[in-house]
Parts: sequence; structure tokens; C-alpha cells
Amino acid sequence: MQMIHRAALGLALLLAGTAAHALTATELVAKNIEAKGGAAALQGVKSLRREGRLVVNGGQFVLELAETKQRPDSIRTEVSMQGLSQVQAYDGKDGWRIDPFGGRKDPERMPADDVKEFIEDASIDGVLPDAAAAGNLIEYLGTEDVDGTPAHKLRITRKEGGVQYVYLDPDYFLEIRVESQRVVRGVKRTSVMDYGNYEKVGGVFWPLSIESGLKGEGDPAKFEYKSAVVNPTIAPDYFSFPATATK
Repeated sequence: MQMIHRAALGLALLLAGTAAHALTATELVAKNIEAKGGAAALQGVKSLRREGRLVVNGGQFVLELAETKQRPDSIRTEVSMQGLSQVQAYDGKDGWRIDPFGGRKDPERMPADDVKEFIEDASIDGVLPDAAAAGNLIEYLGTEDVDGTPAHKLRITRKEGGVQYVYLDPDYFLEIRVESQRVVRGVKRTSVMDYGNYEKVGGVFWPLSIESGLKGEGDPAKFEYKSAVVNPTIAPDYFSFPATATK
């Protein structure tokens, strides 16, 4: 009887010790990378193209959407409607855009504050792996409710300025929300991106549903991707400011 009691007590202590172990920021970053497919699979992705549609203004406008990323820091997005195409791109050094919806059909340089946001969006690996690789401070803040999910919350303090909060699903350790605090043209603002509908392509899980908007301001834009292609063929000058444009 004493042996059974001791065994039960030992099991209780073991379970208590396991429950008491709090996850660290380092462990959560590692779990996030593993959940996506692992470091090797991520590094095998040199470029990514996703296509679908962009829904804005509560569904009043639906545009065709194409987004292409390439390591180390290049990104280009195109949204089209009624024969017009808006282009926004960053080639690792400069950001530029063509905005016919705003009455501008010629390529123009992007303001510095907008370029900062594009640098973050150009990431293939994701916010946490990039922050860890850059040596930014990452802190675990416990759990917080995100639409009914007790998500793991981490804070990233960037060396170049700005703070981000990353929320991970407690079961799958994939991002379900990222809040980014930035100063844009002298005004502090917080953008919120919600991630969902993850699908595995090329050995990596990618979110094919993203809602993006400013915190507390109107309906978020909805990025609904129908396809993802890993390592597509990309023209050498695809991300660069058009050579024929006036600089």
C-alpha cells in the first residue's frame, strides 16, 4: 500500500512540475518555426507568390490580388479592378508604387514611413523568426484572449524603433494575430493583422486568409488567397523601380 502511495505521490509531483514549467520566449519562437515546417523547409523557400482577391470597405469593392516575395527583402503586390492595376513594391533598398486609383499612373517613390511597413511585409519566415535572427528583444507576456482563444502573447521591441505583439495559437503555435505599433508621419498608429486558413505548400504552412487594418478604425481589408506557389520563376527586375520611369 505504501508503494502505491509513493508512486501516486511521485506522479502528482511530476505532473505539478510539468504544469509549473512556463514557456519561454525562446521556446515559443522555436515552436513557431517548427509549426511552420521547420527551419530547413523555411530556408528552402527563396520566393513565394500568392494570388486571390482583396475585399475592402465591407465588401463594397473586390479586387484581384497578387503578392510576390523574394529573399532577402523584396516584395511586390498588385491589385486590379476594371482594367486598372495598383502596384506597390520594395526591392530591398527602395520602395515605389503606381496608384491609378489615386489618379497617379506613373511610378513614384514611396515615402520613408510607408517603406518601413513594406520591409516588415517582405518577410518570408515571419515576424518571430526574423526578430530572433535580427537580435531584437522578444518577451513572453503570458496568454491573452483573442476571439475566444487563450493565445500566447509575445512582445518584440525592434532595434530600429517600434513594438510588435505576436499572438500564437496555443495548440498549433502559428500566428493568429500581429499588432504593430509605428509612428507614421508623426502620428502613432497600431495596425492589426489576423491570420487564418493555413495550408501547407512546399513543406511550409502559409496563411491564406489575412485581415488587416488600423486598430479601432472601420472594417479591415480581407486578403483571401486562393493559391500559393513556392519558388516561382521571377524576372530579375520584377521588384525594381521601372527603368523607363522618371526618377
